[in-house]
Amino acid sequence: MRQEAAAAATTSLVLTQDARGRKDNHHHRPLPPEEDDDTDAMTPPSCTTILLRRDGEEAAANEEPPQLVPPLNFAMVDHGVYRSGFPDASNLPFLESLRLRSVLYLCPEPYPEANQEFLRARGIRLFQFGIDGSKEPFVNIPEDRIREALKVVLDTRNHPVLIHCKRGKHRTGCVVGCLRKLQRWCLTSVFDEYQRFAGAKARVSDLRFMELFDISSLKHLPASFSCWERSTE
Repeated sequence: MRQEAAAAATTSLVLTQDARGRKDNHHHRPLPPEEDDDTDAMTPPSCTTILLRRDGEEAAANEEPPQLVPPLNFAMVDHGVYRSGFPDASNLPFLESLRLRSVLYLCPEPYPEANQEFLRARGIRLFQFGIDGSKEPFVNIPEDRIREALKVVLDTRNHPVLIHCKRGKHRTGCVVGCLRKLQRWCLTSVFDEYQRFAGAKARVSDLRFMELFDISSLKHLPASFSCWERSTE
C-alpha cells in the first residue's frame, strides 16, 4: 500500500510540473512578426523632393506674364479703329491682343517680312497706300490715296483695323483728321488732336490739307461705321 501511495504521489507531482511548464510557455510565447505595410504609400517624401516642389511652385508664382508693349503713338481712334507708329517685334504680342482683322499701312516702302509673316499667321489683311513722307516745303499729299484709305477704315468688315505710318504723326494724322471731318468734328478739335501726336513736328501743309479735304464724295458710303452712325443721328 505504501508503494502504491508513493507512486501516485510521484505521478501527481510530474503532472503538476508539466502543467506549470505549459502555462509558462504560453505566457512567454513570442509574438508573431508584424506584417509589412505598403512602403510606397507610407514612405514620407524626402527633403530633396520637398525642396524641388517648393522651388517649382515659387518659380511658377514668380513667372511674369508676357509684357504687352504698344507701338509708338498708339491710341484708340474709335471702336474697332486704332492708330500708331510702325510696330516692331516687341509690339507684336500687343497687336495680337487687339485681334486685328486688317492693317492700313501708309508708307511706300515694302512691309517688312517679319511683320508680313505675323499678319499671315493670324489671317490679318494688309492694305497699303504709299504716301511719301517728304518734309516741308516739298510735301505732296495725294488726296486720292487718303480717300481710298478712308474707305478701308469706314468698312466695318475690316475692323478692328490699325492705321499706321512710320511715326504715327503726319500721314496717320491726316487720315484720322479727315475721318474726324466725316464725324462732323469742328476744325479746332481736328487740329488739336493732330497736334497732340505731331507735337513740335506739326506741319502747316497737313493742317491745310485737312481743312480743304472734300468729304462730299464719301457721304454715299454705308452708315455702318460706329462714329458715322453717331454723327448722323
